[in-house]
Parts: sequence; C-alpha cells; structure tokens
Amino acid sequence: MSHRYILRPVPDKQQQQWDEFVSASTAGHLLQSWGWGELKASAGWYPIRLALWDTEREQIAAAAQVLRRTTAHVPLSFGHLAYIPKGPLLDWSNLDTPGIVPAFFSQVHQYLRKQGALALQVEPAHEVAGQANDELARCMEFMHFQPVRAIQPRRTIVLDITPGEDILLANMKEKWRYNVRLAERKGVRVRMAETVADVRDWYSLLETTSIRDGFGIHTLNYYQQAWQILAPRNQARLFLADYNGQLLAGILVGLMAKQAVYLYGASSNEQRQLMPNYLLQWEAIRWAKQEGATSYDFWYS
Repeated sequence: MSHRYILRPVPDKQQQQWDEFVSASTAGHLLQSWGWGELKASAGWYPIRLALWDTEREQIAAAAQVLRRTTAHVPLSFGHLAYIPKGPLLDWSNLDTPGIVPAFFSQVHQYLRKQGALALQVEPAHEVAGQANDELARCMEFMHFQPVRAIQPRRTIVLDITPGEDILLANMKEKWRYNVRLAERKGVRVRMAETVADVRDWYSLLETTSIRDGFGIHTLNYYQQAWQILAPRNQARLFLADYNGQLLAGILVGLMAKQAVYLYGASSNEQRQLMPNYLLQWEAIRWAKQEGATSYDFWYS
C-alpha cells in the first residue's frame, strides 16, 4: 500500500478546523460535525475523529467521525460497535489503488481493531447515495461491507431552497401554501429559543407529541445539550410557534455544509387548527436560506 496517505486522530484543539473541513466537503453533514459527536457522547456514544492526511499535497484527503458504543460498565478496549453516521467524508469515485477510498478504509479498519472495535457500520449521506448510487454500491462491495439495518432514516425528502422565497412558495403544494398563510393570518408568531427554559417548555410539548403519535424520545437533558452545543456554533436553531402567549409547537433544525436538517418536532394538542407546524417549517427554510444553505432535509424515515 502507498505511504502517501496516513491516518491520524484529530485532537480536541482542532475542532474548529474539523468543522471547517466538514462544512466545505461535498459529502459534509451535521452528523459529522464536532458538536454532534459531543452530543452523542452524552448519550453513551464515544466519538473519535480520524483524518486521512495526504503527505504529497499536505492536506486532509478524507475524514470520518466515528461513534463507538459498548454495553454498560464495559471498557471500549473490550469490544464495541463502531459507527460512521452520514459519512465518511471522501471522494467515493476514487477506487483505484492507491486511491483515497481503499487507503482510508484499510487504515480505519486497522486503527479501530486496535481500539477494540468488533464491527464497523457506515451510513453515507443521502445525497452521496443518491448522486452516485452505483459507484457507492460498488465501493462498499469492494471494501467487503455487508448490508445491515440502518440506524438513520433510509429515505428522506430534500428540498432545493436556492430559488427565491416567492418561487418556493409558488412551488409548494396548495395545501402547504394555504396553511402557511393561514397561520400567519390567524396570528401565530415564530421565534427562536433563547433560554434553557424555552427548551424545557418545548420538551413538554415533545412529551405530549410522543404519547399522541406513539414514538420514543430522549431525556430533557439530551435536547438541552443539543441546543447548548449546536446553537452557539450556529449549527442549530430551535424554532417556537406562539399564539397569544401560548406555545403551540416547535422544531429543532440543524445546519451544516449548506444543508439544513429538520431533526425533532413537537406540537400541542390544542389550537392545531392554526397550523403552526407549517409556518415553523417555512420560517426554518427562510432562516436556512439566509445562512447560505442550498437544501432543506425533512429527515423522513
């Protein structure tokens, strides 16, 4: 194997450079951001960031944030699952030895085995899979990966938000456009969360939503950490919809690599006829556009 590429762990002091690389990558995604790794660490996934250094060009050629999970009270060195969500960040078209893809995976496998990993699961970003599906499938087969059950949603709807707001509204389904305008006309107002108390109030709605719609949720601490970690980095915003001082709904939206991602949503059982969720999504799209995003992922499963 060529010695041109060398795998190196990325130290904590380089987290800004890491996020800059993720944001600039064509395969970049929020789930590969440094902050997301910090968030998942609070939920028992231990992150490690690995960069493949190109010694000829003296720059990073590929990278991946790997989350490692083990059972309670068992050290990682005794065996764990390694997982790359929405990654790695590399050129999937380069399969020829000594290309980046084989160099990256061969060194990652060797590194993770020494760390105690029993298996590695990889889930590339949707846009990578969608734009180069045949190449990606060939690559994964070449690297001896086997299909397994996905952890993240396998299907989603990604909206191109590069057109102007008028065009985006015009291209919406009539019901969507009507409900956005209805919420505005009826006096629903959207704001961004500013305090931990705002997150706590939203979480109460999330508990209501989980009971109503029958899905599991994380603890309050998890969502508070998500907001406290990602919002200061301008990588997430919690949008809240109020009506006459009453909180009706809210959505947490992430932002990285020019893509906004709708992560979590909650709504009250009251005043649902005011359609606050439609206005929330529209205001999140407007914010994402203002921040330079070119797409909005509705994160459907």
